[in-house]
Order: sequence, then structure tokens, then C-alpha cells
Amino acid sequence: MMDFINYAWPVLQIIGINIVLSGDNAVVIALACRSLPENQRNKAVIIGALAAVGLRIIFTFMTAQLLDLPWVKLIGGFLLFYIAIKLMIPEDEDPNITAHDTLWKAIQTIAIADIVMSLDNVIAIAAAAKGNWNLILLGLAISIPLVIFGSQIIMKMMHRFPWLVWAGAALLGYVAAEIMIEDPLIASYFKSAIMHYGALVVGVGIVMAAGFYLRRRKLSVTHA
Repeated sequence: MMDFINYAWPVLQIIGINIVLSGDNAVVIALACRSLPENQRNKAVIIGALAAVGLRIIFTFMTAQLLDLPWVKLIGGFLLFYIAIKLMIPEDEDPNITAHDTLWKAIQTIAIADIVMSLDNVIAIAAAAKGNWNLILLGLAISIPLVIFGSQIIMKMMHRFPWLVWAGAALLGYVAAEIMIEDPLIASYFKSAIMHYGALVVGVGIVMAAGFYLRRRKLSVTHA
């Protein structure tokens, strides 16, 4: 009985970590897939979520060794800023763009964002599993439907409440800033609460301002 408890408890911890830390990943999946046709949307969600989890397994092996190196989190944060702003810009409704191209563009966005956003996730999972890769793989496998289910709900809500797109982009801006200020190169400058939370507010503001400007410019060109 104790052996079962000792095995089951880390698995439950890993599942809990994924539920908490994969919320922003579900937002990315929903944002990236919201403009796809109905018949392509579910396929993109499933493939994107599976790719995200698969990449997370691979990067669990690699990321922990790289996190203490300067520039890694800074580069990841800049990349996530780019993704957050890009997701706010309406897609071109060009008949020459095939569903296949759009589908794979969404999957690529999901995969790249997950690489950046899974830095905290992979460390927490590895700590809960205490290096046991059987537990890590089992916990992640159980979490796959949780990520897919969460993104489906968020995507439906975004179609009903368009303002959620802005909220999702703001969340990504927050995560991007949080990742960047943890980089060893600049972390010492953000130890105070004022600097820490100020940077997070600035991160959200950058995404909102840039997204608003580019979105407005894109719409004005489209309707010109």
C-alpha cells in the first residue's frame, strides 16, 4: 500500500503542476487556433497539444542544464513577446492561403510558445518526480487531455467574448516579462517588489500597446 502511495503521490503532484502551469499554454493554443475553419480547428488543437507535450518531455532533459546560462530566458521572453503581439493581429482572409498552410502555422506557433513557456514547468515536474522519468512521462501523458480540454473551452469563449483575446495576450506579456527578469544576467536588478511587479506591468503594457497599434493599422489597410 505504501509503495502505491509513494508512486501515486508524485504522479498527482505532476498532474497538478500541469493543470496550474499549463493554463497559459491552453491560452496560446486557443489564440493560435481561433481563426481556423471548424474542420481544421480541432485537428490543430490536438496536434498542437501533443506536439507541446512531446516538446516538453524533450526539453525537460535539456532545459534544466541551460537555465543558469545568461541570455536563455531573455531570448525566450523576447520570442514570447513577439508571439503575444502577433496573435492579436487579425489573420488575412486570403483565398490563396490554404487550410493546410494555416493549420501548420497554428501548430508551429503553439510549439514555439510552449518551448518558451515550459521553462518553469519542466523544473517543477522534475522536482516532483525526483528524477524518476517513468513518473515524469506518466504524469505528462495523463495531462495531455487536460491541456486539450482546457484550450477547447477557452477557444469557444474567445469566439463568444472577443475581449478575451486581449486578456490572453496580456497573460502572455506577463509571462514573457516574468521569464526575462529571471534571467541570471539581469535578475539582480529585479529583486525588489517594486522593480519586479513594475516589470510585469511594463510587459503587459508593451503587448497591449504594440498589439493595439498593429491591429488598428492592419484593419485600416484591410478596409481601405
